[in-house]
Amino acid sequence: MKKFNLIVYIITLFSLNAHSQVISEWRGLGRTGVYNETGLLKVWPADGPKLLWTNDNLPEGHSSVAIGNNAIYLTGKVDSMDVLIALDIDGKLKWKLPYGRSWNQSFPESRCTPTIEGNNIYVSSGMGDLACVDAISGKFIWSQKAATEYEARFNDWGVAENLLIKDNKLFFSPVGKQTTTIALDKLTGKLIWKSESLGDSLAYVSPILINYAGKDILINVAAANIFGVDISNGKILWKFAYEDFCRPVDPPWPPVINCTTPLYSDGQIYVTSGYNHVGVMLKLNADASNVEMVWKDSVLDNHHGGVVKIGDYIYGSNWINNGFGNWCCIEWKTGKKMYETKWNNKGPIISNDGFLYCYDEKSGNLGLIKATPEKFEPTSSFRIKSGKGPYWSHPVIKDGILYVRHGNALMAYLIKEK
Repeated sequence: MKKFNLIVYIITLFSLNAHSQVISEWRGLGRTGVYNETGLLKVWPADGPKLLWTNDNLPEGHSSVAIGNNAIYLTGKVDSMDVLIALDIDGKLKWKLPYGRSWNQSFPESRCTPTIEGNNIYVSSGMGDLACVDAISGKFIWSQKAATEYEARFNDWGVAENLLIKDNKLFFSPVGKQTTTIALDKLTGKLIWKSESLGDSLAYVSPILINYAGKDILINVAAANIFGVDISNGKILWKFAYEDFCRPVDPPWPPVINCTTPLYSDGQIYVTSGYNHVGVMLKLNADASNVEMVWKDSVLDNHHGGVVKIGDYIYGSNWINNGFGNWCCIEWKTGKKMYETKWNNKGPIISNDGFLYCYDEKSGNLGLIKATPEKFEPTSSFRIKSGKGPYWSHPVIKDGILYVRHGNALMAYLIKEK
């Protein structure tokens, strides 16, 4: 009997560990935008890598894909609802589920990238409805109108937060009257804690999770503040009045349109925003109770394409205006500009194995660039021709395949070396 109980315990423990493993989330594990695959092409054919398949019958949206359970998941918009879509590995529809209210004003297309953990998928909608869905059956495990319930203060484009998970908790930031960030039981949706309110309003940033000074800390950006939350109890450890450093002379817009996921390394946090707002490097103090600004820069004011850290440098595109931006590199330690180069247009960026994958948001040119601070020089590029609307979805690399979305279309390209 004791042997039997031990076997049951081991099986149960293994099952719990497997269930709590994050398989796929926004901009890869750690949300850095840096993937860790080897043996990928360093030069593409003139017309691009081999196209494995295209699905151009998807609901329109700007989410990236998440991959797990031998399937591909993404979101789109149908009528007034955001829809979770499951495709097989060949891009064919398995199931779809309307899960939450779409944003109902400007740019209402879906933007949430699913977070997969075991057989569960977690999503948010443009109106801040949350859902946990069974990845295999496509049926609800739980759902709730979290932004409504916790009185979020919306700005012009609703909610664009990709949900974060740690242990038994799911985190969401309905910044507003009641609270700034909440933790829910990921299996039931029940409230575990809610932080204090900062009197702020929603931006469009997806948070990161770091471990520092013995604490697991969620770092996020609202309309006016950058803040850190102790996820064990919901205490806001510190806040930084980003708005005070971001008001440009021309135009005089406050930073309420923050979109870019922060970068973190060795006790330092980099936050950037478009619209001529400065980027700031913050340094945590010894016990994570406060931050100080190390430097600020006015070069890499990233719009919503993301930034990546490779070695001692930060790469991304900046904002010249809503329709145009250049590609930039700045030094992590000082913010010094290494280059600012015109190449097609600004847009999403990811990285793998020392290369940048840059996706021009206006015309759909996708470039492969060696990540070096000396210069921005594409080794290869080709143009995405399927789909419609702006090219805003961030590409994803998984098992030697590059997934590229354009509105209603998703393409899979083989980028593995032979």
